[in-house]
Amino acid sequence: MAYVFAFWTYYTLYREYKIITSMRLHFIASENRRPDQFTVLVRNVPPDPDESVSEHVEHFFSVNHHDHYLTHQVAYNANKLASLVDKKKSLQNWLVYYENKHIRGNTKRPTMKTGFWGLWGKTVDAIRYYTSEIEKLSKEEAAERERVVTDPKAIMPVAFVSFKSRWGAAVCAQTQQSSNPTLWLTEWAPEPRDVYWSNLAIPFVEITIRRLIMAVVLFFLIFFFIIPIAFVQSLANIEGIEKVVPFLRPIIEMKVIKSFIQGFLPGIALKLFLIFLPSILMTISKIEGFPALSTLERKSASKYYLFLFVNVFLGSVITGTAFQQLNNFLHQPANKIPETVGESIPMKATFFMSFIMVDGWAGIAAEILRIKPFIVFHLKNTFLVKTEQDREQAMDPGSLNFASSEPRIQLYFLLGFVYSVVTPILLPFIIVFFSFSYLVFRHQIINVYNQEYESGAAFWPDVHGRLIAAMIVSQLLLMGLMSTKHASQSTPLLLILPVLTIWFHLFCKRRFEAAFVKFPLQDAMVKDTLERATEPNLNLRDYLKDAYVHPVFRSEEIERPAAIDEEEKSPLVPTKRTSRRSTPRESKYGSEVGSEVDI
Repeated sequence: MAYVFAFWTYYTLYREYKIITSMRLHFIASENRRPDQFTVLVRNVPPDPDESVSEHVEHFFSVNHHDHYLTHQVAYNANKLASLVDKKKSLQNWLVYYENKHIRGNTKRPTMKTGFWGLWGKTVDAIRYYTSEIEKLSKEEAAERERVVTDPKAIMPVAFVSFKSRWGAAVCAQTQQSSNPTLWLTEWAPEPRDVYWSNLAIPFVEITIRRLIMAVVLFFLIFFFIIPIAFVQSLANIEGIEKVVPFLRPIIEMKVIKSFIQGFLPGIALKLFLIFLPSILMTISKIEGFPALSTLERKSASKYYLFLFVNVFLGSVITGTAFQQLNNFLHQPANKIPETVGESIPMKATFFMSFIMVDGWAGIAAEILRIKPFIVFHLKNTFLVKTEQDREQAMDPGSLNFASSEPRIQLYFLLGFVYSVVTPILLPFIIVFFSFSYLVFRHQIINVYNQEYESGAAFWPDVHGRLIAAMIVSQLLLMGLMSTKHASQSTPLLLILPVLTIWFHLFCKRRFEAAFVKFPLQDAMVKDTLERATEPNLNLRDYLKDAYVHPVFRSEEIERPAAIDEEEKSPLVPTKRTSRRSTPRESKYGSEVGSEVDI
């Protein structure tokens, strides 16, 4: 039966990978023109003593991609300016609120206190106060904008480089630009709404250090998170509550209250505490410096799945704390680990049935009811909403949270793989969960959630990889379980399964994954040829000029950097730079080898 389930899973995963790949390629081939199809994100631009970052980027791509390079936009470290703009918008919102309050019939001008949250401090005229604060902030904003535009340190060694064709962008994004593989790093630019602008200002070397530190932090978070969880659950029992609040002992000893505390309160307390975990993991991913929102969610989903695997699955299967588990694993032979876990798996089947019903079925019911957003909206509407803009923001349904929803779904795949042979009675519970999930999430995605970005199914290779990992874990644990029974001679027959699973994963990776990380040059040329035939007068420069300008420079009230406007007005002249670093040296015969004029 282990082989039956494995081969059925291989067939299903291969078929699904093939369908999703064809859907992605069809989507890319049929989608409308987008700025990211023509644009490449270039990072770690090397410094040049003779040129600014913008000049160096233009010179490099004019020389090395002279037939296809169109324009570029350097990345500014405008994080402080962005915070000032957000603060100004908040003050303007308060000003609108007090002006509306005054206009609606109050003859007396509204007042407020200048202290924390308006609870204390000097009482002032609210309209005059916010007007003066906005004026002060406008001056500070103008000074910061001037600094961003004029200070060379505010220009980061990062640029969005656009090309005249999709073919040119594909060649640049998928090739090495320099003999030094750490310089002029190119990748496909995220679509403009997918860019996480704050992380573009992080230097390349700092990103490497950050990711190393965050990997260590994640390791300790996974194994130390059991401490606060154990503390919360210790309070969520009868002894802990009676110790903290002894005067409630008569109420706690009532039969109904006691049953509720023993049956539901520990799980509810754990669930409430885990609410903060996705936010913590997303913060870790942001610190790591990924430049796109979709990438942040993909990395956060990987971390969340690892946490669920260790603390929910293994933590539930193996008795004892995470420290005891880690100590046991470190002090026993590696071939004994599957056996240790395998012994506990059949005994936990009943627990996971209850877990699926409480967490899975109830979670899907909560998703369709959206009780949490309903409560949050009314709290915001009662205490925080001051203007129509605030009400629109409070009513925003948000987007589907892939970073937490998708790993939770994959946890049920893991349970299905593990118990498919050991305790098949668990499978109907999982089938009911997935049936409800399909109906509910299909409805939510179509009718409720907003789409924050378009990644073209870029999540699927990660999903496929985690499903393969779940299969390998289930097969190893099955071998451990068989070795504890009187069937140790059948264990070698199962050794082939993990090998087959790894081979299947490598086969799918070679067969399909390229479609998710690269853009076929043939498809790019077809789209370019079709576009030139249907729109011969398209001005691509005008189409792309504002696509990757930092959002703080798109406001009507804020001028864009002069460098951007000058770049749009000036023609591209590959020979106008004098950099020694990217201009070919003279030959011994006195003439330039491959001179820029000839190029």
